[in-house]
Amino acid sequence: MRFLLIEDNSALAAAVVDRLSLDGHVVDHAGDLETAKDYAATTEYDLILLDIMLPDGDGRSFLAHHRDKKTTTPVIVLTARSEVSDRISLLDLGADDYMVKPIDFAELEARCRAVLRRRGGGARNAIVLGKLEFNPASGTLKVDGTEIQLRTRELRLFEVFINAPEMVLSKPALVDRLFSYDEQVTENAIEVYVARLRKHLTGSGVSITTVRGLGYKLVHA
Repeated sequence: MRFLLIEDNSALAAAVVDRLSLDGHVVDHAGDLETAKDYAATTEYDLILLDIMLPDGDGRSFLAHHRDKKTTTPVIVLTARSEVSDRISLLDLGADDYMVKPIDFAELEARCRAVLRRRGGGARNAIVLGKLEFNPASGTLKVDGTEIQLRTRELRLFEVFINAPEMVLSKPALVDRLFSYDEQVTENAIEVYVARLRKHLTGSGVSITTVRGLGYKLVHA
């Protein structure tokens, strides 16, 4: 998953990025509203983490603009304000959840998972295709009953494919979903991860095919 973190406290931002990156998520950090708007205008995010008090304005304006555009990307607000009235106003503006600082990182991870589950229509049962079984909640992949150990980046790439079966995904689109702006990568990296996934999926009845000149797609024979 690719997240946008809008937070001007550099120490807190670094800690959040490090923690979420351990789960294989890609996190772009914006320290002000202007940078955040630029990122949001050019990149599709799965989740936004939004601070309220920013050096160039109030995060509420970003949230209001985000919802005015009918954008459905979930937003978790990070705020130092604990008054009930503040929380109500944030939820009314369109926030999906909020956390009061100081943040507990384990709780942040749990809230991210919960918001993403709700966006996907609730807690889903395992996805079964042929001899493949994937549990979205635990990130567990089994082929013919045998659990496959995926590295974090492989897992995130597989999530992209399994959530868009039969859809052609270009290399630039996959790079965008797997890597942050700070990471210097080429499209060759996608070829490497796709090759690894193909080996893991051997014998499952599910494969990743190449659509010449366009990209890749997940198919079930």
